[in-house]
Amino acid sequence: MTWVKICGMTNLEDALVAVDAGADAVGFVFYEKSSRCVTVERAREIVEKLPENVEKVGVFAGESIGRAVDIGSQLELDALQVYPLSVDRTRETTEERVPSSFRKRKVYLAFPISRFIKEATTVEIKDQDAILGGILLDSGGGKRPGGTGIAFDWNEAVPFVSNLSRTQNVVIAGGLTSQNVGEAMNILWPWGVDVVSGVEASPGKKDPHKVRAFVRAVREMDRRVG
Repeated sequence: MTWVKICGMTNLEDALVAVDAGADAVGFVFYEKSSRCVTVERAREIVEKLPENVEKVGVFAGESIGRAVDIGSQLELDALQVYPLSVDRTRETTEERVPSSFRKRKVYLAFPISRFIKEATTVEIKDQDAILGGILLDSGGGKRPGGTGIAFDWNEAVPFVSNLSRTQNVVIAGGLTSQNVGEAMNILWPWGVDVVSGVEASPGKKDPHKVRAFVRAVREMDRRVG
């Protein structure tokens, strides 16, 4: 089945709704410039009350990357979602190295899809003993690496996603809702989907009906192709 992550958790009620709806993972944003950024203390209060079978993912970008391992260890998070790492723009192939400090912890590397579509680059992962959970492709870029609420061009991304899916678990994000996630899945056939604004009542506050509808839409598509 498709891996489903509900991201941008800021309170226990929303996290429990996601768990009850059947999400595989919940995300906590530690990027200071995000409207969904949570403190370590708040995240701990939530994580401690969640079942073990739900993946707890810390999301890091910019300066917060340096704190990723420390926070991940403090909270005993299952995975770190990190973007963006350094890019060598002088090469046609973008080689990303998982930092040695991330070793033995699952990592999701996240990139703005435009880096590969518009600049015609490819990605090669040097997985230095870390457990690479997957590659997350988002519509962000520049000063806003993710959480834009805007979908990228799924049809344009087909060749790149198809090729990348041969070697990596591909997660798509950006502008997904219960109304369009089935279409996105039908076009790109991703390993996983990640949603934030598409299931919110306001930034940082989830709408329970939207959360349940989103997971239900994903599972319905899973059944159709299963």
